[in-house]
Amino acid sequence: MKAYPALLFVAALGGCAAGPSPEFRNFQPKIANPSAIIAAEIGFNQLAQEKGQWTAFRQTAAKDAMMFVPQPVSALEHLKGRADPAQSVKWQPSNAFMSCDGKTGVTTGAWQRGDGSVGYFTTVWQFVETSAAGDGEWKWALYHGDTLNAPRASKEMIETKVASCKGSASASLVAPPEGAVMKTGYARDQSLSYTWVVQPNGARTVEVKLWNGTVSEAVISDQVAAPN
Repeated sequence: MKAYPALLFVAALGGCAAGPSPEFRNFQPKIANPSAIIAAEIGFNQLAQEKGQWTAFRQTAAKDAMMFVPQPVSALEHLKGRADPAQSVKWQPSNAFMSCDGKTGVTTGAWQRGDGSVGYFTTVWQFVETSAAGDGEWKWALYHGDTLNAPRASKEMIETKVASCKGSASASLVAPPEGAVMKTGYARDQSLSYTWVVQPNGARTVEVKLWNGTVSEAVISDQVAAPN
């Protein structure tokens, strides 16, 4: 487990008046480097503050990105033409997890709204290649979160963890609970996986697993109650 100073990333991005700089948005992974998705998440938040919340979501989403309302929906379809709120939610990553091949990652952290409400988020990131040379950019493939009664404890350091490159992780097939909708996504090398399950009443779970060289262990396990 490594840790990165949160303020270092904020300072690096803070001078970009027109949004995150290309070196952060178009970081090409050659080895697993969690700082890439930390920068992508911080840049995502910065874009939301400068250009508008839903504008930022649309501009950084993968073509097949999913979100929950509370049932799963295509993010680009759901957000098409949606007006930005007057004030965007603000958020900060506290943890980052990455596959061994460095092309899939997950960030999680805290968010705050102008009305004083607080909560957490979890974002799945994919490096989307745009050329045969391996050029591309980071796009979010899954976004989810929930409100909390009290804010998560703040961290001075952003903690990171990379999947082991030892052994060979395998995909597991699990049937969804009766009546529920379920999906599991994998990194290309299967060293990171994420599974979401949404019940008919809107309750959901989101779990992220990381290969440790022997087994895949849960590193995030979010539980969201059904809406009232």
